[in-house]
Amino acid sequence: MANKTNKKYIKIGVDLGTANLLVYVDGEGIIFNEPSVIAMEYASNDVIATGFNAARMIGRGHHGIKIVSPLNQGVISDMDAAKKLIEIAVHKAETIDVNLQTSTLLICCPSEVTQIERDALIDLAHNLGVPDVFIEEEVKAGGIGAGLDIYDSVGSMVIDIGGGSTDIGVLSLGDIVVSESIRIAGNYLDQEIINYLQYEKGILIGKKTAQRIKEEIGTLRQEIVEEKETYANGRDIVTGLPRRITVTQTEVRDIFVEPFRAIANAVLKVLQNTPPELSADIIKSGMLVNGGCALIDGVDEFLFNEIGLDVHIAKNPLTAIVEGTKVLLQNRGNYYVKPVD
Repeated sequence: MANKTNKKYIKIGVDLGTANLLVYVDGEGIIFNEPSVIAMEYASNDVIATGFNAARMIGRGHHGIKIVSPLNQGVISDMDAAKKLIEIAVHKAETIDVNLQTSTLLICCPSEVTQIERDALIDLAHNLGVPDVFIEEEVKAGGIGAGLDIYDSVGSMVIDIGGGSTDIGVLSLGDIVVSESIRIAGNYLDQEIINYLQYEKGILIGKKTAQRIKEEIGTLRQEIVEEKETYANGRDIVTGLPRRITVTQTEVRDIFVEPFRAIANAVLKVLQNTPPELSADIIKSGMLVNGGCALIDGVDEFLFNEIGLDVHIAKNPLTAIVEGTKVLLQNRGNYYVKPVD
């Protein structure tokens, strides 16, 4: 085992998302990319599983195990679980000879996270032995990670549709000029699928089934050329027995329209508060869409029809935020300084 004195100083970036937790280590790349889920024993609060292993337990637990998603709708709902999850993820960095006692840690959070929660995360990092820690907003890191030059005077707009919240920001000169956040995103869409099948089809399904339906046949296209179908297994509301039904792409599209219309309205609200010169820039450059829901078929087409501006889907929507931490770690989030490699 390497001696602590031989371990190296390194910069670590953490994307604390509602759906996934990602950890980037300078020189190593992304070393942790798993669901933000932790399973603990009720009696002792001991950690049983994290990430993929804990996510497999969702909807299958019993009274002895509690399965927690520390972030809910972009807000930290269980600080103790969030701390344990981050602690386990950051300790993965120690396996590659990183000395946490001399490292810098950046934690990216949804914009809805309060100052009290930010202070708690900073305290957590100090307890882990990291002396230098700072917090940044996901929409800023996501823009950088997707390839935008936010340090330029030309304005750009980022729409981050994640798991718990949709963060919208106009960026210029290295920081956020105007922003808005609404609690409509991937988890909200899953719940809408659950509600639709319960009240329209008479079947109860779990969150993982709803997520699979969203990923397999989710779309926002006005015209569906070739109708796709998938199945949903659940419990019949009337008989209480297991039952399987077929769900069509048109049904899922109709479920998604209203939530995405609310997202479009939030984007319009940001645009109405954007300074005129930056509005002129956004007309030229369009809007960048980040986050897991950027992968839903037809998102760009829908937002273009609702807002009337060009829409670009990030090439790396799932990892853009944590990749953006590489740049923010170079200048420690200082918007006066444009980092250079």
